[in-house]
Amino acid sequence: MFWKLPLLLGLLALGPPVCSWTFEDVGKTGKEFSLCVEFALHHFNEHQPDENAYKLLWIRRSQRKKYSWTYFMDLNLGRTICKKHDEDIDNCPLQEGPEGKKVNCTFIVNSRSWFTQFTLLNSTCQQI
Repeated sequence: MFWKLPLLLGLLALGPPVCSWTFEDVGKTGKEFSLCVEFALHHFNEHQPDENAYKLLWIRRSQRKKYSWTYFMDLNLGRTICKKHDEDIDNCPLQEGPEGKKVNCTFIVNSRSWFTQFTLLNSTCQQI
C-alpha cells in the first residue's frame, strides 16, 4: 500500500501540465498523422453524396492530443473530375468553374495504426 504513495506524490507534484489533455501542434508529414489524414479523406469521400471524389489541397492545422493517439486536423479539400472509386485520385485534376467546389473540414481521428484501426470521432465541413 505504501509503495503507491511516492507515485501519487509524484503525480501531484507534476500537476496539471502532465495530466493535461490539450491538443498540441505536430508535423504535417509524420507517418501517423498522414495515415489519419488518408483515413479522414477516404471517410469523407465515402459518405459524401457527391459522385465525384475530393482530394487534399492543403493542411491548415495538424495537432495531436497529449498522451494519446487522437489527432485533430483542419483540411482544405477540392472536388476533382474523377469519380469516388477511381484510382489515383491524388493526381486527378480539380474541377473548374461552378462545379469546382472546395470545402474546409475539421476531423478528429483516433488512431491505433499498429492494429490498422482508425475511428472518426468528429467531423464538420463547410463549403468555401
